[in-house]
Amino acid sequence: MVNRIRKAVLPVAGLGTRFLPATKAVPKEMLTIVDRPVLQYVVDEAKAAGIEHFVFVTGRGKGVIEDHFDIQPELEDTLKARGKTAELDVLKAELPPAGGTSFTRQQAPLGLGHAIWCAREIVGDEPFAVLLPDMLMRSEPGCLAQMMTAYEKHGGNVIALEETVPEQVHKYGIVALGEDDDVGVEITGMVEKPKKEEAPSTFYISGRYILQPEIFKLLETTKPGAGGEIQLTDGMKALSEKQRFTGVRFRGVTFDCGAKSGFLAANVAYALDREDISDDFKAELKKLGKDWLKGLVG
Repeated sequence: MVNRIRKAVLPVAGLGTRFLPATKAVPKEMLTIVDRPVLQYVVDEAKAAGIEHFVFVTGRGKGVIEDHFDIQPELEDTLKARGKTAELDVLKAELPPAGGTSFTRQQAPLGLGHAIWCAREIVGDEPFAVLLPDMLMRSEPGCLAQMMTAYEKHGGNVIALEETVPEQVHKYGIVALGEDDDVGVEITGMVEKPKKEEAPSTFYISGRYILQPEIFKLLETTKPGAGGEIQLTDGMKALSEKQRFTGVRFRGVTFDCGAKSGFLAANVAYALDREDISDDFKAELKKLGKDWLKGLVG
């Protein structure tokens, strides 16, 4: 029997410098894909995988995230008075249960590993999930749900994997692969941003993790790595010497919403999939008259 994963950590303290000036006053996690914040999609993925408690590691200027996951009596009263029951139902459905969210501060931008370490007192001595809110991972079932299947079979730690081409391995944390089965593959090594000729595979660590609580002690003593930051990968490498890591090849589409191109692509993909707006959206795209749009909108 493995301990059930109840909690998820979402590091949302980043400054979003790639989206300035939009993110000067609006957190990057609250930028919208169609009509919902990126962060809401990620939370929904975690909820669908059985997560009950969400731990947000925030920073200065991120108070709107806490407000988003709280009730707004004035807004709800206005919707009721105007008979907008559908909109009200959507707001209520997206709210976590009472006591289902916690917020803690990362006072300085010291890296992903440090952000995860900041959640240690809230997570406590139990395994937990980590979801990077920049990465919108679209699939059915969701990425974290796919990983839960591997966790239930193998226990230990689980990371999502995606594949790149050999010429791009220097951009990622690359893993070495061991024994494979129907739910995942054993991870036998991790290398951060290797040269093409030194990479053990073309599979890289993506934005979803299931980790055992022992990672916190290791992150506490992890020295700053690339960029002068405490890297989560360094902590996982140390943990892998004592515990199993399983990789799950993600079956779906990933949008890197931390990059403008990925963010825009996600908006197009999700808009085209929405029955209530897809026809109107296609009509607007056709008005642009660009040849490259013909294959997209028919």
